[in-house]
Amino acid sequence: MNPGTKSYLRGLANEFGESTNAIRVELNRLTKAKLLKSSNEGRTVQYMANKDHSLFKDLQSVVKKYVGIDKLAEELASKLGNIHAAYVIGDYARGNDSGLIDLVLIGKVDEKKLKEMTEKTEKLIERKIRTLVLNKNEFLKLKDRLNIKHSLFIWGTSKSDT
Repeated sequence: MNPGTKSYLRGLANEFGESTNAIRVELNRLTKAKLLKSSNEGRTVQYMANKDHSLFKDLQSVVKKYVGIDKLAEELASKLGNIHAAYVIGDYARGNDSGLIDLVLIGKVDEKKLKEMTEKTEKLIERKIRTLVLNKNEFLKLKDRLNIKHSLFIWGTSKSDT
């Protein structure tokens, strides 16, 4: 889902509870189809999404819809106030469906409305949402600590503008 996230064979095998051989076969197929890119880092082969593939945006959209992020982003951005950008960080940005979505919002937000919408959205997507609201200056100070370069940008102006 996030093109900046890299994974390796054993890590994926553990995460999916499958044998390394089964995962290797699928990784090879996806790499051959150019949906994944691979690179050698020492003795480990790292895999990541190929954001230049013509189907990347469509596949990313399907995954976002599956985890409910599309609903979350549209609801929040349209009803909360003056949001400049929204990012998913943590487990979901790394592609792990842990049941907890960490959401960073940059801008001014009606806190009461945020609480109402978060509770409503949690019921719709059957996951918990933890929010952090920052102004632009706070965001700039914390973006390295929040690991924004490995986040999932879901709404607003581009990362470089925020």
